[in-house]
Amino acid sequence: MPQTITKGYKALVEDATKEIETLTVPQAQALLGDPEVVIVDLRDPRELEREGKMPGAFHCPRGMLEFWIDPESPYHKPVFAEDKRFVFFCGGGWRSALAAKAAQDMGLKPVAHIDGGFAAWKKAGAPVVSS
Repeated sequence: MPQTITKGYKALVEDATKEIETLTVPQAQALLGDPEVVIVDLRDPRELEREGKMPGAFHCPRGMLEFWIDPESPYHKPVFAEDKRFVFFCGGGWRSALAAKAAQDMGLKPVAHIDGGFAAWKKAGAPVVSS
């Protein structure tokens, strides 16, 4: 018997964006270098190699986010215990919306994500460094 999906990714992303802050590329670009902000790149390593990186972004593969945030996890990363604002991005803005919602649900605040992700970042001519 085939699975019946009752809520697809589009609905999940739409629901997440109702509960999180969404930044435009110019708004995110203004945060580059701000010591009170951690910009988190959720893309997988192949994407970083292929497309380059946002200068100064912290890389956290999407699949590890919840484990790296939780201080009780053996995989916890101290960066997520800092009293800072966290801005997430991925390739197109879908994974980062879901990630920001998950991080917010875990108690990480304040959080936001970049609308359109790295594709929108590059299209806007924002700075990119090679891997």
